[in-house]
Amino acid sequence: MRIVLLGPPGSGKGTQCKRIVDRYGLQHLSSGDILRQQRQEGTELGKKASSFMDSGVLVPDQIIVEMMIDAIKKAPTAGFILDGFPRTVNQAVELDKSLAHCNQDIDAILNLQIDDKVVTQRLTGRRSCPKCGAVYHIKNLKPKLDEVCDKDGTKLIQRPDDSPEVVANRLKTYHRQTEPMVDYYKAKRTIYDIDANKNADEVSALIFEMLDALAGV
Repeated sequence: MRIVLLGPPGSGKGTQCKRIVDRYGLQHLSSGDILRQQRQEGTELGKKASSFMDSGVLVPDQIIVEMMIDAIKKAPTAGFILDGFPRTVNQAVELDKSLAHCNQDIDAILNLQIDDKVVTQRLTGRRSCPKCGAVYHIKNLKPKLDEVCDKDGTKLIQRPDDSPEVVANRLKTYHRQTEPMVDYYKAKRTIYDIDANKNADEVSALIFEMLDALAGV
């Protein structure tokens, strides 16, 4: 299966992608993870993307498309799930063109719908370990010791893109640039709208019900 997972930042795309991967044996292609890896490794694409990531605006299409298409070409035959890509109509068009060249198409588009208020609470309360990458939350997933990683004792940080100002900008950017992509896809194929205000297990159950039917499980 080839799946696109849509939704604003903080809607749980990363969590649901991992569960889908475990259940169906797909490769998880997260634009955020790949961007951060490129940035950490100091690649040319990573350097170009850094200033955009820190300010909470979308990385230009030319950069993100080049990076994600390369990752898609390396995906296994079992399929993949795209997390955080495409984010604009232009990216969606370029993705469709690239897949068409390979005689492929997207099998399912999952659209996680969530209130902005819930997103803000989730993201501004998130804390990360700069050493191992573990993620915590000041209310929902507290470390054993305040502000300290359980795994390696490193002091936790708030990522620059999780600050209140940047989160507000990310949501504004999403509504302006990404939501029109939903209309683009709805004109071409079926989109499955999913209530992501629910807890992660409930959201997973809704997703699995849809994908099991699609896969004939």
